[in-house]
Amino acid sequence: MSNNNQTMESTVETVDLDLNEIFDGAATAEGVTLPQEDSSKSKNNIFSKVKPDVDMSFADEDQEDDVTAEGETVDAKPKFTKEEGEDILNTFTDEEEDVDETPIKKEISKGNISHVFKTLIEKDKLIGFDDDRPLEEYTEKDWEELIDANLEEKARQIRNETPKQFFQSLPEELQIAARYVAEGGQDLRGLFQTLAQTEEVRSLDIKNERDQERIIYDYLTATGYGTAEEIAEEIEVWKDLGKLEQQAYKFKPKLDKMQEQVVAQKIEQQQLKKRQQELASQHYMENVYDTLKEGKINDLKVDRKTQAMLYNGLVQPNYPSVSGKNTNLLGHLLEKYQFVEPNYPLIAEALWLLADPNGFKAKIMEKGAHTAVEKTVRKLKTEQANSGGSSLGVQEREKEKDTSKRKIARPNNIFRRT
Repeated sequence: MSNNNQTMESTVETVDLDLNEIFDGAATAEGVTLPQEDSSKSKNNIFSKVKPDVDMSFADEDQEDDVTAEGETVDAKPKFTKEEGEDILNTFTDEEEDVDETPIKKEISKGNISHVFKTLIEKDKLIGFDDDRPLEEYTEKDWEELIDANLEEKARQIRNETPKQFFQSLPEELQIAARYVAEGGQDLRGLFQTLAQTEEVRSLDIKNERDQERIIYDYLTATGYGTAEEIAEEIEVWKDLGKLEQQAYKFKPKLDKMQEQVVAQKIEQQQLKKRQQELASQHYMENVYDTLKEGKINDLKVDRKTQAMLYNGLVQPNYPSVSGKNTNLLGHLLEKYQFVEPNYPLIAEALWLLADPNGFKAKIMEKGAHTAVEKTVRKLKTEQANSGGSSLGVQEREKEKDTSKRKIARPNNIFRRT
């Protein structure tokens, strides 16, 4: 029998977490999911006719029906005369007619609807249309469109406000990181190292002697006071004089402000980088347009269809990239023929053209000239062959013509034996 006992081995590995990868997919407003309303459930609105449940409890007092143990209902004998019964019947008939005349049974008039909506708009509970059309002229379809427009506007406000509220609920460090990412920052590891150092300095206790030395040392180092040995000597002097806490108390606010400036400078550098990228992108689009607007590339003319394809392919990031971001047609084709549908000769040609455009074009022209020469040679040989065949036919016909001239007719001898 085989041994069913198996030995399980576990391996513990140390994994380095890349903060860039963790925060690369930071949540945005587009990731907020709003609950979908169930359209299958009917919802009351101001266009629905009000039909409240009628309280019929008053009829229970006059109802004298007996109920048996089996649940069957037996009509009780009336306790009033025929005349009394007619009077009561007339009374109930009058009451029902009065109920029909109440406002609840009547449909809401068009004027009442406009008054209700006007009141809601004045109280800023609804937003009116900007067409300056009187509410009294609105149709039922207009009211429905107004409600739909207000619901859509409310949903848009929620989508806009939700990221803001979420951002404000974050700790200060994560707010800084979110702002840094929104500006296009990529060095999240460096940012969090700076934030960690700032928080560490902020948490230093002025009453603690070790923290006092740390505050003084960091401040003097940041201000360029001297070497590490000189700063250590100065700290010992203040310690002997009993002024260590006094100096730490004086340097701590300045050190905190310096650390905050380091973080602010990092955010400012990223903002400047983003503006430079936006400016470079604008110049890129302008240069592509100027290149193609004449309908030719260098000495090659292009039709309008090709012109539009080249422009959109260079400026529109309509294609997903392996990096997770979108890219233009140029980047898409490079990735396609490298990874999706490998075509390395084509990629090599593209690289050759980009690296040495003059050399590539010269080789293409050389090949074109060689092809043209070969075509011309083949044409000349074909014409020569056709010309030789045609001359041989003429000579044969001339020979036949000369031979016929040398022949003579036999004399007609009537005595010739047959």
